[in-house]
Amino acid sequence: MEIVEGNHPTLRQIALEVPVGKIKSRGIQKILGDMKKALHAEDDGVAIAAPQIGVSQRIFVVSENVLEIKNRAGLQKLASETEKEKVKPKTSRYKDLIFINPRIIKTSKDSSLMVEGCLSLRWLYGNVMRKKKATIEARNEKGEKFTRGASGLLAQIFQHETDHLDGILFIDKAKDVENIPPEKQRAHEKHNEK
Repeated sequence: MEIVEGNHPTLRQIALEVPVGKIKSRGIQKILGDMKKALHAEDDGVAIAAPQIGVSQRIFVVSENVLEIKNRAGLQKLASETEKEKVKPKTSRYKDLIFINPRIIKTSKDSSLMVEGCLSLRWLYGNVMRKKKATIEARNEKGEKFTRGASGLLAQIFQHETDHLDGILFIDKAKDVENIPPEKQRAHEKHNEK
């Protein structure tokens, strides 16, 4: 599956709701599979919305990698709080999170500027004002309704991906947008290592 680029018309459309009775259909399940393939083909991808593969449906997928990052951060916090030198992470396996017909139902009052990029706007990065916490209501791949609260990176992802479903790209809200291709990123990393 190819990820569509910034000038693709689907990225600027308001995506259509998925009829609840069709969530378990072969067509929707194929879209979910295609989204996962496209997301996991990108080393730096944390989430993807259906419009990013050219499909105007209100669906997004969050990579299992995000949950592993949060788990590691939690373990580091635990280690510092308990003053232990080593905390061995539990080897738990996360699954990608599926959000069908998502709706942000609550956000915190506090906001902060957060750096964002997008798989459909390769190598562009900018600062976007996002709420620090967000609660979302959606359906999973079985059609079951659920609510999930998040803070930090996951809350930012909820807001970024919901924007995609409304035809909004992060560059519409971003300040200080820069083009930072991989070569420039590697050079910056090497400079910081010194």
